[in-house]
Amino acid sequence: MADLTMWVEATGALAGAGGLGYAKYRAPRLYWSLVGLPVTAARFGYFYRSTMDVCGLTVQPSGLRAFMARNVARREVQPVPPKIRRMRFTATGLRVTLRLPAGLEPADVIASSERLRHAWGVHSVTVVETKPGFVELRMTGYDVLRRVRMPRKARPRDMVVPVALREDGTAFERDYRKAPMALTLGANHSGKSMYQRNLIKGLAQLPVALVGVDCKRGVEQSAFAPRLSALVTNPDDAASLLDVLVAEMEDRFDLLSLHGASDVWELPERLRPVPVVVLVDEVAELFLISSKKDEERRERIVTALIRLAQMARAVGIHLEICAQRFGSELGKGATMLRAQLTGRVVHRVNDKQTAEMGLADVAPDAVSAASLIAMKRPGTAVAADSTGGWSKIRTPHTSRAEVVAVCREFAHLVPDLPALDPFRPHVLTEVPAPGPSLVRPRPVTD
Repeated sequence: MADLTMWVEATGALAGAGGLGYAKYRAPRLYWSLVGLPVTAARFGYFYRSTMDVCGLTVQPSGLRAFMARNVARREVQPVPPKIRRMRFTATGLRVTLRLPAGLEPADVIASSERLRHAWGVHSVTVVETKPGFVELRMTGYDVLRRVRMPRKARPRDMVVPVALREDGTAFERDYRKAPMALTLGANHSGKSMYQRNLIKGLAQLPVALVGVDCKRGVEQSAFAPRLSALVTNPDDAASLLDVLVAEMEDRFDLLSLHGASDVWELPERLRPVPVVVLVDEVAELFLISSKKDEERRERIVTALIRLAQMARAVGIHLEICAQRFGSELGKGATMLRAQLTGRVVHRVNDKQTAEMGLADVAPDAVSAASLIAMKRPGTAVAADSTGGWSKIRTPHTSRAEVVAVCREFAHLVPDLPALDPFRPHVLTEVPAPGPSLVRPRPVTD
């Protein structure tokens, strides 16, 4: 009987261990909540002071504090680590707010993030400065980018569109008020088109005008025609469309001048023109020419794009440019246009130089991370902006049919912009399949 009991206990222990191992791979959130979180919280609390000391994140105490410790508390004077102000548990990790002592800055903690990750046994540690003197450690218990699940609260609003998941478990949002112009780079099968799909899916639900420039004969954007205010599929039409957008920009500046405003968002809602987002699928098709007779058209396109990138933010016109490479080899005006694009998203690239094109001038530290993106993880990218901050993101898989369905559902949000009517794509109406006829054929007689 005793042997049977021991066998049952051993079998149960093995089954439990196997279940935990299965959950760690197939249900990482569940495993983190049951096992990972308690273990990490205990390790963090027990080894916090020693870890901070070893990582060089402590400072010598003030004279008064050293005097009190030596003469009142009768103990050895120890270095002072950052003070824990708040600890919060999440479904993907642990967040700790620290108050930095005098002598430490956020850059010191950021430089030690990799050592902190190994010391506490978590997947990643991201350091975010919340306000002067305070930083937040965002610890992720497992690889949240392996199977992307967007937070439930991530919904399109105002001019903010959640398009991907960050490595720390938060949503990466494309905010057109903060970064009105953006550049997305990536090689073939890197997830660049998937990123654009998620962007269109979110923008389709907002009261904005979507303008598509797809010089690959519309193979990428033509399916989203029900929600597009304009769509051009060749460089000649693109040049005409961009001229119209420049004229629209000038008219909106006249409106701002008339009402003494410097931004469309300062106008009353009844007078505010609708925002316009221009989605350029492959910008190289607008820059490259095959003969001298196309030089004039190229000059028109480049000039219009640069003017829009420099000034259109104030009037609510935004550029979203995609490319495989975007450097000086495209010709005159390429680097000037790139310098005006604040937001940068770089997917897997074929060479380090392409990563430098997108990131070296805004976040040099992110170039190496973009160069190491694995081919087996499409949709993974490095997102950066002009502030120098960057993060690794991954776009959730979204089927083309899903985006098409959203575009059809919100087709009524297409705004009335007469200037864009000549470029409005033709939307085919679905004709129902004929059902069986109820009329009997006349009998055949001699």
